[in-house]
Amino acid sequence: MALVTFSNPEYKDKTVYAVAGSHTETLLKLAKEHKIPVHHDCQDGECGNCLVRVTSVDNKARMGYHLTEKEQTVLRHLGKLTKDQIDQLAVDDMPSEWRLACQMIVRDEDILVEY
Repeated sequence: MALVTFSNPEYKDKTVYAVAGSHTETLLKLAKEHKIPVHHDCQDGECGNCLVRVTSVDNKARMGYHLTEKEQTVLRHLGKLTKDQIDQLAVDDMPSEWRLACQMIVRDEDILVEY
């Protein structure tokens, strides 16, 4: 089980349990199940409205799996990552702190999600 804390200056922080490794438990699905108001539109990684910043609570610096192709495209379009940064993340085998909630699968790690 992972602990996921959703944080937004307009709402009280909320920490929920997530089943790690289900390969279907996205951050957006988790937020919707717990009535956490993460903005979203398409829910398919096309629009970028569910942009979140994810950090490790215990400073392990391992937040989810690698960026999906959709995330790479949208994050570049939104100006959150450059092509060079995306290439470097792949070389360093590291995920990005900027994610799309509808694409990020929860792993067995405690994370902070700022939305």
